[in-house]
Amino acid sequence: MNSTVQLLEPEIRDAINERRLADLRTALRTIDPPDVGELLSELEPTEAAIIFRLLYREEAAETFTHLEPDLQEELIEHLGDSRTLRLLEELHPDDRAAFLDELPAEAAEKLIARLSPENRRITQQILNYPEESIGRLMTPDYVRVRLDWTVDQAIAHIRLHGQDAETINWIFVVGDRLKLLDDIPIRRLLLAEANTTIESICDGRFVALAVTDDREEAVRVMGKYDRTALPVVDSAGSLLGIVTFDDVADVAEEEATEDIHKLGGIEALDQPYMQTGFFEMIRKRGGWLAVLFIGQTVTVAVLSIFEGQIHAITALALFIPLVISCGGNSGSQAATLVTRALALDELEPADWFTIIRRELVSGLLLGAMLGVLGMFTVLIWNMYQGHPTPLAGDPVIQPPLYQIMLVISLAVAGVVTWGTLVGSLLPLGLKKLNIDPGVASTPLVATLMDTSGMLIYFGIAAILLRGALL
Repeated sequence: MNSTVQLLEPEIRDAINERRLADLRTALRTIDPPDVGELLSELEPTEAAIIFRLLYREEAAETFTHLEPDLQEELIEHLGDSRTLRLLEELHPDDRAAFLDELPAEAAEKLIARLSPENRRITQQILNYPEESIGRLMTPDYVRVRLDWTVDQAIAHIRLHGQDAETINWIFVVGDRLKLLDDIPIRRLLLAEANTTIESICDGRFVALAVTDDREEAVRVMGKYDRTALPVVDSAGSLLGIVTFDDVADVAEEEATEDIHKLGGIEALDQPYMQTGFFEMIRKRGGWLAVLFIGQTVTVAVLSIFEGQIHAITALALFIPLVISCGGNSGSQAATLVTRALALDELEPADWFTIIRRELVSGLLLGAMLGVLGMFTVLIWNMYQGHPTPLAGDPVIQPPLYQIMLVISLAVAGVVTWGTLVGSLLPLGLKKLNIDPGVASTPLVATLMDTSGMLIYFGIAAILLRGALL
């Protein structure tokens, strides 16, 4: 919350308590809609409804779009049918569709039925597109002009209809049946001569989104071309609407949040952390934890195979956390890097050989570095260790120090190299199978490395310490 809102908050709360509605409305006029939305989210629903009723229609509609879905529903309950209908009519079509989509189907249908015929048609059209498609993001409120118009005619048209548009930063040129021919930045239009035709300032270079594309495509294209608005067309190339940067920014935040949750081994939350129910939170987290727990039982099985070696040489057990954590850490790093590169379209599954080559070299170098650190760790351990106590009936074997150092060093190098390869290839394989690479989360890679790392570690120990163990 900005400093202006913080200064006015005590005054606003006093005005609410004393029902000084005129003073309250005056104070609200000095606050931007996003800050009003933040203020409403900190109040009780009844108090929030009082403030919301005092906002002017345009300000109320814009403020409403900055509220969380739960608060939107609570306000609708307090506003009553007539006020709710006026508010919905004022919202931009994409914001109206997004709100109705969050409501229970029965409640949404009742509200849609009461909209004006034109708004009802537009809203239903948007809601008919697939849930994760660009069609759900677009708005039909844009400014379009014709090739044969002059610049003067186009500017007059913008003055007449621009106030109803989502943005006028970009003007869209259409032909017959609204076929998209070009888009023009408003700067180019304003700087052109008044009697120049629109056709003469067009360059024919434009980027459009397909209405059925996944909404992540809008994030990628808008970022690539540094645009504030993009046209949306159907299969015939006819202009259906536009997608603006504010909607795309929301999508980018949602997708990034989803990826972060998955990388943490959590099923993506549908609502903000504080608004997610207790049992819903348990369900989202418990599933992955159960899967990882079952995966760890394989690690126990591997340890049981080498139980005799662990009892015979206590140093093997002491250094298990050191060796295994190196593999999990290196694998998690590689998985995170490759998953993010896939999300940014910097990589494709077809690049697997190049990735293996890069990560193999990286893994070997990182493994060698950590292997040397492992040798020094064994030296320090040898300097400060106490005398090991054997288990009943189990003699404790003390191999030469250089053998222990060699085992730890080679095991760390091997586990780090293997972890780097596994972490980099797992997201590629999932992408190839049309599975979200975010599933290759840090906990999942770490669990895989626990099991395979044990095999590498004790395999090397069994070979190098063969004489000591026999």
